Amino acid sequence: MSILSEAGESQIETVVVPRTSDLGGFSVLRAIPSAQRRTVGPFVFLDHMGPADFDVGAGIDVRPHPHIGLSTVTYLYEGSMVHRDGAGHTQTILPGEVNWMTAGRGIVHSERSSPESRLAPQRLCGLQIWVGLPKAHEETDPGFTHYGLDAQPVIEGEGVRAQVVAGELFGKTSSVKTLSPLFYGDLQLQAGATMVLPAEHEERAAYLSQGTVEIEGQTYESGRLVVFAPGKPVQIRAKTAARFAVLGGEPLDGPRFVWWNFVSSSKDRIEQAKEDWQRNRFNQTVPGDETEFIPLPQPGV
Repeated sequence: MSILSEAGESQIETVVVPRTSDLGGFSVLRAIPSAQRRTVGPFVFLDHMGPADFDVGAGIDVRPHPHIGLSTVTYLYEGSMVHRDGAGHTQTILPGEVNWMTAGRGIVHSERSSPESRLAPQRLCGLQIWVGLPKAHEETDPGFTHYGLDAQPVIEGEGVRAQVVAGELFGKTSSVKTLSPLFYGDLQLQAGATMVLPAEHEERAAYLSQGTVEIEGQTYESGRLVVFAPGKPVQIRAKTAARFAVLGGEPLDGPRFVWWNFVSSSKDRIEQAKEDWQRNRFNQTVPGDETEFIPLPQPGV
């Protein structure tokens, strides 16, 4: 079935093929920012982590590093990891839960596999997403909140399971606190099942993590970000068992600059953050993870 407007325009605006990047010793697929698309609603960054298999004794090790001007959203499909930050928060995240850290004016954190998880082989898979903060909140106090499964409504039926991770979707609202209008859902479809993404938000996209889907008669495999044009509902049919994220919302209030782990509406603010990290003004110490940190990337490295 083709989802076309009355004039025949496609509802697919662009398709992003992510590039490979390294994260803590294993590869990730980075869908945004990209040459084809910098943002989707307030979302400014999307990494697909794994699936990665670790032997006994091994795991993910993302050393302490800084952020400004964003909220990080960690959502796992498989495995576990431990978040620690400079404000003293320590939290293990499990599949389907949400770690939501707001950097604001600046915070340092690390993400690692726990010593207990390294006692056996393990697999890690999930999404790491950044939400750009509205200008009025870019310099807000940093904070961290963990949300369990009970914070996220689930809608099930006709071969579709939809978990509303953040914002409002399909008439349900997540308890996850956000600072801008957005939606983020975790969709699981059995082969042959169909779902319709509503048109209420201006910017929308689907990132396919597992399986194969059909949109407007075209087939898309895992590792694709499909960005939709505004104004019309979009039908997505699973050709195989599939899992994908749907996300978007209202655009940010102006362009955002992204450099390394810093996001800001001001290039000067990013330059200040670079200097602050080099001169140890971020309070680099993360309780329980004090022995190392990621240095500021150098030009050409």
